[in-house]
Amino acid sequence: MTQATETSWSAQAHEASLARQRAWVEVNTGAISANARSLKRCIGNGTELMAVVKADGYGHGSISVARAALAGGASQCGVATLSEGIELRRAGIEAPILVLGNLTQVEELRSCLHWQLMPTISGMREALLCQNLASGQGRPMALQLKLDTGMARLGADWQEGPRLVAAITELEAVQLAGLYSHLASADASADADDGLTDQQQRLFETVLQALEHQRLPAGIRHLANSAGTLRSPALHYDLVRVGLALYGHSPAAHLASVTPLQGAMTLHARVSLIREAGSGVGVSYGHRFRTSRPSRLAVVGIGYADGVPRQLSNQLEVLFAGQRLPQVGAITMDQLVLDATDCPGLEVGSVVTLLGQEGSEQITPTDWSDRCQTIPWEILCGFKHRLPRLTAAQAAWEAPGDRAH
Repeated sequence: MTQATETSWSAQAHEASLARQRAWVEVNTGAISANARSLKRCIGNGTELMAVVKADGYGHGSISVARAALAGGASQCGVATLSEGIELRRAGIEAPILVLGNLTQVEELRSCLHWQLMPTISGMREALLCQNLASGQGRPMALQLKLDTGMARLGADWQEGPRLVAAITELEAVQLAGLYSHLASADASADADDGLTDQQQRLFETVLQALEHQRLPAGIRHLANSAGTLRSPALHYDLVRVGLALYGHSPAAHLASVTPLQGAMTLHARVSLIREAGSGVGVSYGHRFRTSRPSRLAVVGIGYADGVPRQLSNQLEVLFAGQRLPQVGAITMDQLVLDATDCPGLEVGSVVTLLGQEGSEQITPTDWSDRCQTIPWEILCGFKHRLPRLTAAQAAWEAPGDRAH
């Protein structure tokens, strides 16, 4: 190792060490790549995999996730906003990028053309804007048309699909790169969604058949999200858009066994104080918990401002050395309290795991979302940017024994 290399490694190790002073997220990019490979096996060679990396890669870090997913076999990326797409381009990612949200302003579409991003359109107004911009620049612009088949959200009415495709095809500077829709209840079991998924697919197929009859090109056809991808090969078409499953989590329990997935995120925080408390002592705001015995309480530097839902107060558990420890009292903005009475090995500076696996014990985003009566997507997207994101490699720079002093 040269002196310059050693100095650079030392600086990076120091930076990673500072990031672990309070609380942080670790992202296993190897798990992202493995999940992409697993999903590719699930969909087969005839279908492309789009890695949906919106919302900062569901809280995992969009750039590192995109690179890992592409390395695992994804061929395209999906984002929600223009700025998310530009961020990927600035990072050097060259794969096709679809902006899933509607862009309606000229400057937004001009930026798409400049950065070679595909906008989603829901009607002819945006298609004509793209035509004018592309003609002025003297180069073609790729876009995708979204159809509403049952979400009542973005997209043109499905019945307008053939007419819009025909009109877009006539635009010389515009390329219709894809035609897609979005499933509303694919995560429900087949007998629980009242046939909605089948109905949406029938409407989508009706449009595709009309286009085929008129010999109009649809571009890449896609319908399935993570749930649709795992639910049925009949929903795969030319491409699937995978978000939650890419990060290692099934969108529904009945789909969990379809293909192996590895959770890519772990959440850690450090103990900042240990205090002894007698029986009957109230803990945190409102004294929503009182000790029932002489107790050893551990203060941990993470709270709802970091994305730990306050609704989990007195319901949360953490892992330390493979042991589950209960959180007690109200979760506050920056801190929470653990009952460590039965864990004498926990000390100031010890690191606990809020999400992830230690030994045979595991805590998942679904464990949290079930208790909060929400969904795992919201949990993963809720972790704030004051939580540093470290890759597994950066976390490995940690000194041996640092997790449990």
